[in-house]
Amino acid sequence: MYIIIIAATPFEIAPLCSWLTAHFQQKTDAVFSKGGLTIKTLVTGVGAPATAFQLGWTLAKEKPDWIINAGIAGAFSINLPIGTVVQVGQERFADLGVEEADGQFTDLAEMGLWPHSVLTNPNPPIPGLQVCKGLTVNKVHGKTESISSICAKYSEAELESMEGAAVFYACLAASVPFVEIRSISNKVESRNRDAWNLPLAIQNLNQVLIDMLEAIP
Repeated sequence: MYIIIIAATPFEIAPLCSWLTAHFQQKTDAVFSKGGLTIKTLVTGVGAPATAFQLGWTLAKEKPDWIINAGIAGAFSINLPIGTVVQVGQERFADLGVEEADGQFTDLAEMGLWPHSVLTNPNPPIPGLQVCKGLTVNKVHGKTESISSICAKYSEAELESMEGAAVFYACLAASVPFVEIRSISNKVESRNRDAWNLPLAIQNLNQVLIDMLEAIP
């Protein structure tokens, strides 16, 4: 089995890379193997454009059996405490569209320029992980007014990231099985980095990733 694990930044999967180095044979800086399992790590850069390019470039040359998108996220939902690890079953691009004269936002799907307003992962969920609905943004929200506006527009969204929908779009287009795993690092609220807990989110995220790989026969 060939799995590509993608993340926006190296620090989000640094513990996993250390574990792979200790338990797998390292073929290159980013490729590890053991038995019939080969793991490749791919750091795309932050944001949907970088993720779409890197993943599209990779999928044009390779056909993995599975793609795991791993990273941190901010939670809209009060039911997702910091440190919670979830899988994202639905994604949408939050800010592709137009601002109307009255200040309202109309997305590409509502304009008839995008085939699907919601991107859905058709693959079976990972046992033991809560399935949530994600929103992919180009601008992380940090002001009360904009948070209220985006929550009113997409009330079903439970978390936000900057890459998820790009992964969904690329993997669905290429017919490659995938899963998006996110660990909550912060609440989506008036921007306050002191309230974030990146170490906890990254620790919990990587433990879930390691558990997933250890469960592969």
